[in-house]
Amino acid sequence: MIHIQHNKAIKNYTTFGVPVKAKKFTQFSDIQELKEVASHLEVLDEEMLILGGGSNLLFTKDFDGVVILNQIKGIEIISDNNEEVLIKSGAGENWHEFVLYCVDNDYAGIENLSLIPGSVGASPMQNIGAYGVEIKDVFHSLEAFHIETGEVRVFNKEECNFGYRESVFKNIYKDQYVITSVTFLLTKKPIFKTSYGAIKAELEAMGVEELSIKAISNAVINIRSSKLPNPKEIGNAGSFFKNPVIKKEQFDELIKNFPEIANYPLPNGDVKIAAGWLIDSLGWKGKRIGDYGVHKNQALVLVNYGNSSGGDIYNLSTDILNSVKQTFGIELEREVNIF
Repeated sequence: MIHIQHNKAIKNYTTFGVPVKAKKFTQFSDIQELKEVASHLEVLDEEMLILGGGSNLLFTKDFDGVVILNQIKGIEIISDNNEEVLIKSGAGENWHEFVLYCVDNDYAGIENLSLIPGSVGASPMQNIGAYGVEIKDVFHSLEAFHIETGEVRVFNKEECNFGYRESVFKNIYKDQYVITSVTFLLTKKPIFKTSYGAIKAELEAMGVEELSIKAISNAVINIRSSKLPNPKEIGNAGSFFKNPVIKKEQFDELIKNFPEIANYPLPNGDVKIAAGWLIDSLGWKGKRIGDYGVHKNQALVLVNYGNSSGGDIYNLSTDILNSVKQTFGIELEREVNIF
């Protein structure tokens, strides 16, 4: 039997930790409980928000609807041979703990995605990525519950239509499905990806002589820990902004005035610009306004030092967007979902 709480404080269910309440709050730990939630008239008559790790959202006000916490757990090996393993995880599992489980069992492919906050269910929704790896590179399929019909549908990679921090669950199927499990195809014969970012330098600093997925995972953890604040200590949602992609013609004009601009040419001719470089170059990194600001070590990360509101942080992000647009003619996009 599901239990619905009213005017529930949800500060501790999000990594930003801003003081907000949900008009109603409930949770589920299996498909049957999810069906009960979906069939409950109070839930269907209200705006709904499915919550996982709470790591990619910012509440600017109390949520006038139902917040539903996904607590589906469990890790299952679907198939296993000498070369690869098909592994299925409940959507409510902690992403980093799942990565460590795979690393400890020598299942390669997601070690570069260590220490990313959030749940397994959010990983395909966002097509999370870091240090040269994205979820789409290891994704096999997922199961999702259709809220209106109660049917469970399997989505393959093509049907998810992955893009840069995008999938069908962020656009055409937004608020229609609840991801209940994700299946990954990992390998037992790793292809080490160490050229992106500072991984190679960190491995050298660690004195690693024999490369392994465990060593890469530890290097990524060290790098992220040095650059990104721990949400348990300083409220944040990781990278707040997406790296913008612009046409080569615009880049050619831009680099005339800003020759140091950090950029990454893409196969299709477009150019990805480092949003952190843009923000840092305008003096935002480390800027603090009362109890909120931009993190001192990473310009992409907006932080709540303890008592700021979501509105304060949102307004700061708007000021940053405007300054980047005015100086560089580039429109940044928020990666964090705003409520």
